[in-house]
Amino acid sequence: MNILLSCAGRRNYLVNYFKTALRGSGKVIATDMQINAPALVDADIAIKVDSIYHSGYIDQIITICKDHDIRLLISLNDLELPIIATQKHRIEKMGVKVVVSDIDVIDICFDKWKTTQFIKEIGLATPKTFIDINKALEAVATGDMLFPVVVKPRWGSASIGIEFVDSREELLMAYRLLDIRLRKSILANASNADADHAILIQEKINGQEYGMDVLNSLSGEFVKAFSKKKLAMRAGETDKSVSVQNKALSDIGRILGEKLGHIGNLDCDVFETANGYYILELNPRFGGGYPFTYEAGADFAAVLIEWVKGNKDIESFLQFRIGEAYSKYDKLMRVPQE
Repeated sequence: MNILLSCAGRRNYLVNYFKTALRGSGKVIATDMQINAPALVDADIAIKVDSIYHSGYIDQIITICKDHDIRLLISLNDLELPIIATQKHRIEKMGVKVVVSDIDVIDICFDKWKTTQFIKEIGLATPKTFIDINKALEAVATGDMLFPVVVKPRWGSASIGIEFVDSREELLMAYRLLDIRLRKSILANASNADADHAILIQEKINGQEYGMDVLNSLSGEFVKAFSKKKLAMRAGETDKSVSVQNKALSDIGRILGEKLGHIGNLDCDVFETANGYYILELNPRFGGGYPFTYEAGADFAAVLIEWVKGNKDIESFLQFRIGEAYSKYDKLMRVPQE
């Protein structure tokens, strides 16, 4: 049962979660375009690969799967997900289970405009959102949307380019600056899909923020949702949180899992306000908030391994404990030179 974690980056915790879950019955292989990526240090086998946009990237992944007898492949990067999804059939022909959702699911989640449309279609609430700067300005002028508002990439990742603005002048400046920066960023490739509408203007929701991990089966069926109350954020990721459970959040998780039909984990951001709950983000992968879910007792790594083995009894790995608070911290590790 060898496992491949692609685009491993800084996700040391996931490498170690899978190593623990394997209990010596296999190896964790991690790839990244930088051999000194922190997660590769903890992997059983570290492999440097080309950029995900390199013409031979998928062939490299397939070769790694063959050479290391990979049974389970998990992508950890937003930008890689659509690339793996379109080639999923090639990889799975080799007997590898690819924990990446179908391309239509990836598209809904990665395209934040489609995310808002999807959320409204399934009867849930999401902030007012515009992809036309003129319509956004009109909404502000009529009072349909109030400052502050959020300006962010339509095809975004890791909170890159997000700005909070408080006036019409600041909105115009932030919009123009983000347009310039997008063309030079790692999001340029994705933004080219609709360069004239690659920026979202969205109302800022105030309230208590929650992170949610929605677990679906390998065939896209809803299993369970796990929530945590965010106590602090840092660089776009949860820094401190406490595990919680209530019916409203559980119902939201169930609706999202059933309607989206993703595979594996769905990382979500939800705000509780006086007017109800609002869903902001859907990320069909392990997110930066998953360690809080894991430490509170929901071991998705072990669940995925059991499913690949053909075992359906996974309840013992999902003993989520309520009221457990955790905080992240930084540490240094020695890495190889390039």
